[in-house]
Amino acid sequence: MGKVTPFLMFQDGKAEEAMNYYTSLIKDSEITSIVRYGANEAGDEGTVMQATFTLKGQEFMCIDSNLKHPFTFTPSFSIFVTCDTEEELDTLYHNLNKGGQELMPLGDYGFSKRFGWLNDRFGVSWQLNLPK
Repeated sequence: MGKVTPFLMFQDGKAEEAMNYYTSLIKDSEITSIVRYGANEAGDEGTVMQATFTLKGQEFMCIDSNLKHPFTFTPSFSIFVTCDTEEELDTLYHNLNKGGQELMPLGDYGFSKRFGWLNDRFGVSWQLNLPK
């Protein structure tokens, strides 16, 4: 078996915008490859046929779907981030929450020092944790 990689399917041509946003918020992160649809291919020209990016060394793959689907992301699958400081957690939470939806506001829920859960403006779910 090869490696296991989380895969995100974006709609409406949002994959590259999302990758740029995520890699700008999380240090030691980068877009590692982008293959775009060309003229007369199955997707809209210039959108992401397939891309890879890393967040703190964790590789992700993503695409812009060339088909409109009746589903999107769900909080039952989320990106879990362990933060080093309260400032890091607050900054990341507030930036990801812009245009998004708060699922659990930042707080002490007993299982960590501080925790928050949200869906970002792209619909991707994030759990942000500051361990005790």
